[in-house]
Amino acid sequence: MIFRRTKADWPRTACLFFLGVWPLALVAPLATAQDVDTAAPQRQSRDDAWWTGPMLANSAETLTPGHMLVEPYVYDAMSHKKDAFGSRAYVLYGVTDDFTVGFIPIVGYNRVSGGPNSSGIGLGDQMLQAQYRLIRYHEGSWVPTVSLMLQQSLPTGNYDRLGSRPANGMGGGAYATTLGVNAQTYFWMPNGRILRMRLNVTSTVSGHADIDGVSVYGTGPSFHGRAHPGDNFYVDTSFEYSLTTRWALATDVVYSHNDNTRVTGTDNPSGPLGLPLPVRINSGSSDTVGYAPAVEYNWTPNIGVLAGVRVLAGGHNTQRTVTPVIALNYVH
Repeated sequence: MIFRRTKADWPRTACLFFLGVWPLALVAPLATAQDVDTAAPQRQSRDDAWWTGPMLANSAETLTPGHMLVEPYVYDAMSHKKDAFGSRAYVLYGVTDDFTVGFIPIVGYNRVSGGPNSSGIGLGDQMLQAQYRLIRYHEGSWVPTVSLMLQQSLPTGNYDRLGSRPANGMGGGAYATTLGVNAQTYFWMPNGRILRMRLNVTSTVSGHADIDGVSVYGTGPSFHGRAHPGDNFYVDTSFEYSLTTRWALATDVVYSHNDNTRVTGTDNPSGPLGLPLPVRINSGSSDTVGYAPAVEYNWTPNIGVLAGVRVLAGGHNTQRTVTPVIALNYVH
């Protein structure tokens, strides 16, 4: 029998899947170990645990000089009356043992219920990234790997002069600089398996965006002015559990705070006088909490795939979104 699910069913289905499978998966290694051997479990080697990384948290490690990491993500950010299809890829290169640089190309397509969709696939705001490792983890030590990360967002995506297709808006129109601290460490569970933990803490400061006409900031066709996106503070804690050499379970728990975005300018209404009217728009600050369970499978230590779902549960001045994601991780 074939069951057809509506889009509204998928978030609940995804949550039930992960809630149902995770306890069984975690218990299975314990049960197997008890059936086979009653002795103390063998401590898993870190070489025996292959990872793709969790869905959201960045690694604190840097690449070996001359080596590259390529990790494309494909997703559908589903919210009320909108699907934001997109792809972003991490392309990173090891310069020295402690220094990695790269870029993050982003493309997207918006499908809107009750309005025109994007006219085609468009560029988002592209990103440059650099990471410097301060401390490297050593097994037996309580000190984690710690790195400083710098990201620069470039305003390459359409954001204003959108006319009758607001869905063509893919960017913010402003340069944004992110400074973050990434940490990563390992724990061994009672059954000997590895639990890897990451922590990302970042702060983003944005410049301004000059606006003409219809924009992603909700302005009208005759608006002229400027937007000042609010600064952002973000925290992500992730956990990965090594089920077997190739299989792992992962989850992220995130919190994000955005300051008020301010839009100022003038609107020239049609009418007998046609005088410009001052416009001031304030979004207000916002807070978001969410989680992102995922399953990892690795064919080799250098190539693997991740499938999961990011759920932003909403919060103060924030809309709820559910985003299925699949990603491929390759290191060469």
